Amino acid sequence: MAFRTGVYIVPTHRWYIERTVWLIAGTLLLIVTPMAAFLHPLWSLAVIALAMCSINVSLTGFCVVGNVLRRLGFTPMLGQVRPTGSKLYLMQTDRWYLERRIYMAVGINLTVASILSLVHSPWWLIFPGFVGAAMLVFAGTGFCIMANSLYWLGAEPRLAPESNATCAATSRAALGPLSAEPR
Repeated sequence: MAFRTGVYIVPTHRWYIERTVWLIAGTLLLIVTPMAAFLHPLWSLAVIALAMCSINVSLTGFCVVGNVLRRLGFTPMLGQVRPTGSKLYLMQTDRWYLERRIYMAVGINLTVASILSLVHSPWWLIFPGFVGAAMLVFAGTGFCIMANSLYWLGAEPRLAPESNATCAATSRAALGPLSAEPR
């Protein structure tokens, strides 16, 4: 992997399956994490279930929420090329591209933080709350701290940064001097 500069922002010109999954997962994390902190610690198991779904998507490409969204008419940007009539959604798993690594890292980190919250201290639930908020920001703006960290370390993205010239110009203008072009 070669080090890069610049800011990686996923396309936000439409609501595709993966972007909507990030929105739904982030919302669920922000609902379940406070329940684990304030109602009962076993709500951490729901966070672990979300984490296992994320790991499953990274390994197999199968996503329950992605398939429901596909049935509702959403289109994928990371989905496998399927026959025209197929309504099944499977994320591409041909190589370990940046977005696939995010699913794996999020799943592992949420699992570890949730287990630590159960066996060590409920303060570990701050991390799943942060991840939930970061997922909402990712879905809304296309910017993700983890995605950019992996991008700077050289991970190759599958989602092309803002391909629509207007969206790209708007994103660069909003970010100001941070938005250097990737090398």
